[in-house]
Amino acid sequence: MSNRLATALVALVVAIVAVGAYAVLSPRLGGDQATAPLPREDGVVTSEGASPVGDLSAIDKVFGGSGASLDSAQKQAIETVIRDYLMSHPEVIREAMEALEGRRLAEEATQQTKAIAANKDKLLYSPLQVVLGNPSGDVTLVEFFDYNCTYCRRAHADMARLLSEDSNLRVVLKEFPVLGPASLESAQVAVAVNLVAPEKYGVFHEKLLGDRGQASAERAIAIAEELGIDGQRLRQATKDEAVGKTIEEVYAIANALGLNGTPSYVVGDEVVVGAVGYDELKAKIDAVRACGSATC
Repeated sequence: MSNRLATALVALVVAIVAVGAYAVLSPRLGGDQATAPLPREDGVVTSEGASPVGDLSAIDKVFGGSGASLDSAQKQAIETVIRDYLMSHPEVIREAMEALEGRRLAEEATQQTKAIAANKDKLLYSPLQVVLGNPSGDVTLVEFFDYNCTYCRRAHADMARLLSEDSNLRVVLKEFPVLGPASLESAQVAVAVNLVAPEKYGVFHEKLLGDRGQASAERAIAIAEELGIDGQRLRQATKDEAVGKTIEEVYAIANALGLNGTPSYVVGDEVVVGAVGYDELKAKIDAVRACGSATC
């Protein structure tokens, strides 16, 4: 978590404790309890202007809506309460950070579910994509991958096992080159292989993903030639308009889903980020069959 976010969270805790402190102390300090407003999102804690513990310049803003102002004695009293509370209960800061992260993840999942529904046709049924396994399978697993992604290479064994064990699984592959020019060139060759010799794409994909060293256009073409695909024809095919459209479409879908790394998966109504392993992917596939959602 960034220092800026951590500082903002600390400031949030400070502001909340300050409200309580003000309520407790105001009878002794002459404050107005009835009109003191709660912390405002635009007044106390922002990503740019969070106040660290010990600097209570933001406290006036907590109560500013009522026109109240705090003198130095009041500020000092509140500061003492806040400091004593945080020193006695430092876990509050951790709990606040965990709660905020949980809320962020929940909101992100909700947005991703909406994006899956909005992009369903291109995500699952684009004529530009590659489908492995059972084309009429009852569950579709979408994988966004990069040929130079170490984790994608490790995760390939999980995908192969799922395909071998599940005759009703439909797998959609999305070329998502995010690791530089060599990855983009490799993806372009892979898309061209699907145009020139679609029946050989599966074997090509497995060999390139399992190859040692950096994937590149030349290495991808060499592997294709080993499979009997004409290299010159393949080089020409990489210039086909469909190659650019395929990768641009994947980028657009990934952007809509909020993806920025590989491997990433879509199972049912959920996005799964990272090489989570065979067991988790299988559990989500089974859940989609059982209740129509990746999490029952």
